[in-house]
Amino acid sequence: QAVSGKFTPITQWLYFDALECLPEENRDSLLTEEQCRPRNSRYDGQIAVFGAELQAKLGAQKYFVVGAGAIGCELLKNFAMVGLGCGPEGSVTVTDMDTIEKSNLNRQFLFRPWDVTKLKSERAAAAAREMNPALRVSSRTDRVGPDTERVYDDDFFEGLDGVANALDNVDARLYMDRRCVYYRKPLLESGTLGTKGNVQVVIPFLSESYSSSQDPPEKAIPICTLKNFPNAIEHTLQWARDEFEGLFKQPAENVNQYLMDPKFLERTLRLAGTQPLEVLEAVQRSLVSDRPRAWPDCVAWACRHWHRQYSNNIRQLLHNFPPGQVGTRGAQGGDREGTGLGLAPPVQQQHPPAAAQLPPGAGGSHAHSGVPWGSPGCWGPTCAPRPPDDGRLEELKASLPSPEELPGFRMFPIDFEKDDDTNFHMDFIVAASNLRAENYDIPPADRHKSKLIAGKIIPAIATTTAAVVGLACLELYKLVQGHRRLSSYKNAFLNLALPFVGFSEPLACPRNKYYEVEWTLWDRFEVQGLQPDGQEMTLRQFLAYFKKEHRLEITMLSQGVSMLYSFFMPAAKLRERHDQPMTEIVTRVSKKKLGRHVKALVFELCCNDDTDADIEVPYVRYTIR
Repeated sequence: QAVSGKFTPITQWLYFDALECLPEENRDSLLTEEQCRPRNSRYDGQIAVFGAELQAKLGAQKYFVVGAGAIGCELLKNFAMVGLGCGPEGSVTVTDMDTIEKSNLNRQFLFRPWDVTKLKSERAAAAAREMNPALRVSSRTDRVGPDTERVYDDDFFEGLDGVANALDNVDARLYMDRRCVYYRKPLLESGTLGTKGNVQVVIPFLSESYSSSQDPPEKAIPICTLKNFPNAIEHTLQWARDEFEGLFKQPAENVNQYLMDPKFLERTLRLAGTQPLEVLEAVQRSLVSDRPRAWPDCVAWACRHWHRQYSNNIRQLLHNFPPGQVGTRGAQGGDREGTGLGLAPPVQQQHPPAAAQLPPGAGGSHAHSGVPWGSPGCWGPTCAPRPPDDGRLEELKASLPSPEELPGFRMFPIDFEKDDDTNFHMDFIVAASNLRAENYDIPPADRHKSKLIAGKIIPAIATTTAAVVGLACLELYKLVQGHRRLSSYKNAFLNLALPFVGFSEPLACPRNKYYEVEWTLWDRFEVQGLQPDGQEMTLRQFLAYFKKEHRLEITMLSQGVSMLYSFFMPAAKLRERHDQPMTEIVTRVSKKKLGRHVKALVFELCCNDDTDADIEVPYVRYTIR
């Protein structure tokens, strides 16, 4: 229990208890005087509440912390303090591929100024070990995902007692959630957004998983607002982000596909609307008209781009929608469109130096201090508004060099990175956004504000992180003790700005049924691929096994995106596959070899019951080693 009167600016009181952290049953026999007496150890306060037996269990835990940012640092600190993984059989593994930046120091308290540029996972592990030398912590730098399943393989996950996520993106959270469901490991999921935070605990066979529910998608800015009618700096910054992708990433990716994929042109021409023209124009510019061969070419391209985007295109827009023209909905053309730019320092002259550094091939290696950006020779003449051109596709196709003419040539797409002040990415974004803002009479934003908005940054608050991780660690006590009542666990939601702290019982995993068999997302069919005679099960034997053991007629069988069997397959293909081992079919259909680290395969089934009705069934874990 905790009672406090320390809240300001006015005296406020908070009452909070977490009595459900104590043993669910037999408290009197478990928490005896002998169990709770002091041991002259750093954990005596914890032992006085939970007993020495739980302390020993905490020390023997093997946990995986995914991420070493703000939440990851707080988790490692708390784990060190409570003694998790500090026993001879325990361990904590932390992974993060990121390096420490100066901006991390105000909220990631395991890092110090001299740690900047070093790996987060290594420095966080070292700092936690200093807090508690008994902590058996190891660091890794491998991203979690399908590409690293050789690293985080069956042996790794099967040896864990639980996983604590400290991630900052939904895709990685969903992946780790799927891993925890597959290996049947508890998951502590938490996140923060400014003053808001949440904790979700996932308990095998009791609760639903993280993937069982999804947040609504973020509200997007309408495309017409971005392209033609921006009215806020957020619109121009998003436009600048799209401009960055459209200049320095997508064209390079399209060029590489054009050079490597013979069917690229065919696919592109089937795209809807003006997309074929836009894609081929970008490829043609990258390979022919705008391909930089020296630094002056980059300068010339940047100047031409400035004229096209911030003067000529605006003039074209004003030509299409003259000021004062009333549209079909009564809006006047001049009310929302921009005005053509002239050369007016200083904002215009920030754009070409940044843009010239970024075309793939320029590499950002040239200083721009000596370039006379404001000289008349740097700027081309303004152009007259152009009529629509419908016959350009064939001309573009004819002008493209064939892949055979460019053997070995590749371009390098640039991914936007907001935190590197030497890569010119934010220089370009700020200049492009403010030029766009000037076109539309929108007040500009300085570099700091632009970085926050363009990077979709909501300032992190250390207090929120500490509160969220503290609540997650309360759930950890319950998991380690093995609580089996769903009502003992608590998902938490808080907003320190209101202030509000709320708790809810985790939702039970939905129950399904076939025949009289109940199953949930935690259940599966376990099938041993190797037969007693040492031979692997064939497709025919696999189908017969489910018919005999489970009274299920398999109508379709897949592994990942590969269809291994279906009732409507051509008869010749069915005859060929019926007597092939399952792993051979998987290898042939997926065109991928099975690594030595793979102990089991996951199959999805579509089945009919005895009455030929479609029924939903669990997945199959097919063990091959």
